[in-house]
Parts: sequence; structure tokens; C-alpha cells
Amino acid sequence: MRIHQDWNTDGFDYPTVDDHLGPFPGSGFLRAVTANAELVEAEGALLALERTEDGTVRMAGRSSLTDYHSPRGCRVPALVAEWWRRQAPGTKLDWDSLPRRAAGVVEEGLTLAGAEPATRRTAVTAVLHLPATYDEYLQMVGKKERHEIRRKARRYSRELGDATIRTEHGAGWGFEEFVRLHRLAAGAKGRFMDDHTEALFRRLVDLPGWRVDLLADQEGKAAACVFGYSDADSYYLYNSSFDPAHSRSSPGVVLLSSMIEKAVSEGLSRFDFLKGDETYKRRLGAVHRPLYTVSCRK
Repeated sequence: MRIHQDWNTDGFDYPTVDDHLGPFPGSGFLRAVTANAELVEAEGALLALERTEDGTVRMAGRSSLTDYHSPRGCRVPALVAEWWRRQAPGTKLDWDSLPRRAAGVVEEGLTLAGAEPATRRTAVTAVLHLPATYDEYLQMVGKKERHEIRRKARRYSRELGDATIRTEHGAGWGFEEFVRLHRLAAGAKGRFMDDHTEALFRRLVDLPGWRVDLLADQEGKAAACVFGYSDADSYYLYNSSFDPAHSRSSPGVVLLSSMIEKAVSEGLSRFDFLKGDETYKRRLGAVHRPLYTVSCRK
């Protein structure tokens, strides 16, 4: 076992314990959101960790930014056990945002080391399993929601023009529009996009797979934006913003339904709304994926 800070290690080539986790366990994302990582590596396994000011050991990437955590490799229990045996008395472990299989292998490793871990369900993501066609999707969500999707799309077209998605990569015009709309929001959402947060999103948008999708109004400005990530079979919706001046035209809802249609047309199998159990996600057909936190004290 070795402990290091080399983000280019081949350990990030090991598969994650759970599937369909998007960019979150990857070196690019974790490097962007983590100041002082502790990469714990052995043949066949990798853990990306960090220590908080109070000495608690967490998985790299705080839970408010990182929707999924997972160790990597086929020998994770052995690595967890070896690492835990070397920790000083009083060390506290608190690993969150773990899907079921990932939580299970962490538990197994801690138990091998003689610990008594506690596992609890602490969050959910919302995942839409996409059918083969958009018509099938509209049938899947039911008559009421189908009517609402179509009604809001018609109103948007009357008031703001055709709902045509524009996809932007990198820190260009689309990214600047995403930030601008965020700062137009009232309350906590508007305050969220401070200079520090903007810098974080700017680091992410330049990484492969990240994108900004938007709907433009009649003046060519964005009416709504989503900031997300896509890979070969899934789209992950990380954040969104819309112009409150256009709230009557429901640009956010129209963009979401248009993004689902786009994902279906691209042949993707999953549309992941990520963390949160908001009602609108269930209305749009998503189901919950439980996430767990494993805790232990030495």
C-alpha cells in the first residue's frame, strides 16, 4: 500500500465498484473539487480520501459537490482493511454518497480489520431509465404529466420562440450565460454562484464530457441553462439556472423535457437528475437510487 497525491496514477483506470457514477469518482472531477487529497493505492484497488479540519477521514470531494463516491478496483476490501489498521486511535471515518455495492465492500474491509462499521441511508439520487423513443417516454409519464409537458412547450413557443437546444462546450458564451442566470435568482440560489463557486464550475466545464445546454429567447440570450456531463450511455444533470423574467413561460421545465428528448435521440439509457428527492423529478419519471454513509471510529 502506498499513499500519495499523484492524480495521474493508473489506479484511476480501475473500474468503480458500482456502475453509472458519471464523472464523480474520476481524477479530473476530484482534482477540481479537492484541495488536499490522500490517494491510497495497492495492486488492484484505489481509495481517494481527504481529512477534514477535525481529523475526520472522508472520501475526496465533499458531499454537497460530489453526487457519487466509490472506491476503485477488485481488491477494495483488502485495501480498506490494511489502511484502517494503520490509522491512529481516535480516527473517525465518515464515507458518504456510496451506492449499495460500494457501501458493502467498504463495510467488508472495515470488518476484516476488526472494526464495527455503521451504515445508514443518507441520500438519494433520481434516475430516469430512458425508453427507446420519446413517444414511449411520454406514455410512460402518464396522461397528466404528458399534457403538462406539451402545454408548457406550446406556451414557450408562443412567447419565446422555438424550443431549440444549443449545446456549448468549454468556458465560452454558454457557460457565461449559465453563470449570469444563476446570479439573477433570488435567495440562496443566487448567492450560491459566488466567485469561488464560479471558479469551480469553470474548472469543470473545461474537462472532457462536461457541457452547457440552453434554450435561447427571442433576443438570443439564454432563457434557461443546464450544466451537466454525458458519457456513452448516460446524462448527468449537475446544475441549472433560468431567467426569472421568463418564469411565466416555464423555460426550466421546457428545457428539461427537451433534454430528455435529446438524450433519447442520442441513444442514451439513463438521465440522472443526481441528488435530491424533489417532486418534479418523480413527475418526470425518475426513480430513487439510495445512497449510504459508512461510519466508524477507531
